[in-house]
Amino acid sequence: MKKIFAVLLILTATIFTACGNDNEQEEISPDMKKSGDLFFVGIDDEFAPMTFRDENGELVGFDIDLANEAAKRLGVTFKFRPIDWNAKESAITTGTVDLIWSGCDITDEYKTYMIFSKPYMDNRQIVLLRTDDESDIQSENDFAGKIVGTQSGSNSETYIHEKPELKKTFAEFKTYRTVKDAFTALNDGEIDLLVVDEIAARHELKKSSEAFKIVDVTIGDVTEFGIGFRKDDAELRDKIQKVFDEIVADGTAKKISEKWFEADIIKFDR
Repeated sequence: MKKIFAVLLILTATIFTACGNDNEQEEISPDMKKSGDLFFVGIDDEFAPMTFRDENGELVGFDIDLANEAAKRLGVTFKFRPIDWNAKESAITTGTVDLIWSGCDITDEYKTYMIFSKPYMDNRQIVLLRTDDESDIQSENDFAGKIVGTQSGSNSETYIHEKPELKKTFAEFKTYRTVKDAFTALNDGEIDLLVVDEIAARHELKKSSEAFKIVDVTIGDVTEFGIGFRKDDAELRDKIQKVFDEIVADGTAKKISEKWFEADIIKFDR
């Protein structure tokens, strides 16, 4: 009986180690956090191509590569910690994560609890339909009578909630925990159209070009991506900004951008 119990303990420990929420493969010294050599980076791990998991379950993406390069130059360790995107305020203000680097829009709402790096990419919300949908969508006014979906906690959700007269014209408005869940809902016919980040939509089309099509209209304002930090952590923000400037200046950011987007889309004060 004792042997069986011991085996169960080992199996349980193995399961919990394998299912951790961040990249725990690397050993962490108990003194690393205290010494300022370890920082937890909040991400949405289903937001391709910015921060997501490949077929082997490894964290990859444009922002993952940028963050890893910054950590290397700073001589620190970044541990990526997936968070509920709808609860990022709690994650950053309680110290669950030290920064958020995952295609995070710089908005007035987020500025109430975060400070940001300089913007490094433009972002806009567009519309995705199923390929067999012949709806004539020229603007958001054509959403009337439609079941509209988007990601919970996203810029598009905020925009729609701030326009109650627009939302009242929808047959229904549904939100989903992740972009991946929203794509599935559209594919399954649970929603008629999806309002989504353009980069996520175009990445999805590389895999699902027969399932979806893009309606090239901009919903709401064009926003910008930035790295978010706690309001009292300007020192960390400035350190990371300094190495990010170097990554841009020496062409490393350009190479990372071309790897993921086949173009240099970095928006920065050069």
